Amino acid sequence: MNAKAQAVITTIPMQEASLDIWNSKYQLKTKTGEPVDKDIEATYTRVATALAEVENKADRAKHMKEFAWALRHGAIPAGRITSNAGAEAHKPATSTINCTVSGSVQDSMNDILEKNHEAGLTLKAGCGIGYEFSTLRPKGAYVAGAGATTSGPLSFMDIFDRMCFTVSSAGGRRGAQMATFDVHHPDVIDFIQAKREDGRLRQFNLSLLITEDFIEAVRNNDDWHLSFPVTEKEAADEGLDLNDASQFVYRDFPIQKGYVVNGEGKVACKIYRTLKAQFIWDTIMTSTYDYAEPGFILIDKVNQMNNNWFCEDIRATNPCGEQPLPPYGSCLLGSVNLTMFVDYPFTDKASFNYEKYRKVVGIFTRMLDNVVEINGLPLEEQR
Repeated sequence: MNAKAQAVITTIPMQEASLDIWNSKYQLKTKTGEPVDKDIEATYTRVATALAEVENKADRAKHMKEFAWALRHGAIPAGRITSNAGAEAHKPATSTINCTVSGSVQDSMNDILEKNHEAGLTLKAGCGIGYEFSTLRPKGAYVAGAGATTSGPLSFMDIFDRMCFTVSSAGGRRGAQMATFDVHHPDVIDFIQAKREDGRLRQFNLSLLITEDFIEAVRNNDDWHLSFPVTEKEAADEGLDLNDASQFVYRDFPIQKGYVVNGEGKVACKIYRTLKAQFIWDTIMTSTYDYAEPGFILIDKVNQMNNNWFCEDIRATNPCGEQPLPPYGSCLLGSVNLTMFVDYPFTDKASFNYEKYRKVVGIFTRMLDNVVEINGLPLEEQR
């Protein structure tokens, strides 16, 4: 009875909803809509074959068989792998990578538009992308080259938002973006409350970069200076006294070129306004309660725990926030269906099959290593 129960549980056919998702998102089809993958087994074979191509020619058949077995027994490659691996004949400009982060957005019109262009190519390939927008000067700041004041980072985010909407509409898959924003930035309240405006930034998830000094300021009910860097040219032309603590602070900033930097590597920033840290905290909590954003990234902790702390500075994540990445960083995703390893489910003999689990994870790790080799990323910096 128990063995029969186990067999019944583990051979349950895919549910109608699951088949519908496979059909609409992951089944390979021709440009006229004819199925190339006749069934889910054909999708497994396509993916396993594509990933085995990375192996030595003599070993490919063996690895392909192992990869297909792992896919049937709980290995779940991320959507871009399942959709795009082995699909070059039908969609050659797509990637097997789900997650990317943009290069740092410099505070210039040229670089903003260049990053928008790069993001468009990234989204077209099927990847999601994250950016930090608090590197752009605040609303109302003077732009010497234009002889006018800027409309601020959120207005430039609107450009990325519309680009993402347009590209995802053309590609049939909703584009995914993450915008991060430093809690020191003068426009932080506008960022926190941005989605209160109907229809705005709907192609973005939003997350605040929360620093340890901000948490300390909230605990102590301290004032909080909202600031943005001063360029070397501004300091020289205007004769600014950067040692005046009532007008300027030195703090960490991800971009140093063109700004005034002290011996500790901190950037001189002009104080635009001062609020109670607790007020900002309450605004965050109210927004999170009302409409579930912005998210909350303890960015100092992220960098402290990063194994590559010595060679990279992380300021953003992929669209769903599970993978912090450095500028132009990219990563693939994969998960394991743990229910596939339960023997004798719903009986007194129920147990977890660790031997099978270890085998699937071992094979799956090799598969994901191979995904990196066939990445299909559109930008050289990402590759």
